[in-house]
Amino acid sequence: MAAAEACEVFMARGPYEGFEALDPFFAVVMEGLRGLVDGDHFFDTLADDAVFEFRYHFPGWPVTIRGRASLIDSFSGYGKTIKLHSGDALVMHRSQDSGVVILEYEVHGTILSTGAAYDNRFISVVTIENRKIVHWRDYMDSLAAWNALNGAS
Repeated sequence: MAAAEACEVFMARGPYEGFEALDPFFAVVMEGLRGLVDGDHFFDTLADDAVFEFRYHFPGWPVTIRGRASLIDSFSGYGKTIKLHSGDALVMHRSQDSGVVILEYEVHGTILSTGAAYDNRFISVVTIENRKIVHWRDYMDSLAAWNALNGAS
């Protein structure tokens, strides 16, 4: 079973029902972290006290989120705005620090309010300790997100 299919099956009946709009993100990231973290779902790979830094300023989105529960809560409304249909272009880089992985990937979807296409690129610098994510530093093409959400092309 492909990573995307496995994620869809899990999401349909697992404890994270309601996050289906993010399935392609979960699938591409889990593919990049395969063998490095424990957990069947992205949220399960996170340490309870994980820190997330978003190296972009986007209206309504915090710069830092502390804790697994807070991240899950922050992602809970995602599917009301954007529905992803695929994630791809994954490149995984190992750092000189054995606990750090750099993921490059893209996600593609639809802005639900307008039907506009949403295509974005990300780089995530992920720190892993004891097979759990303890730190996530995220970079994205914030102009692509802004344009898609505001109807610009």
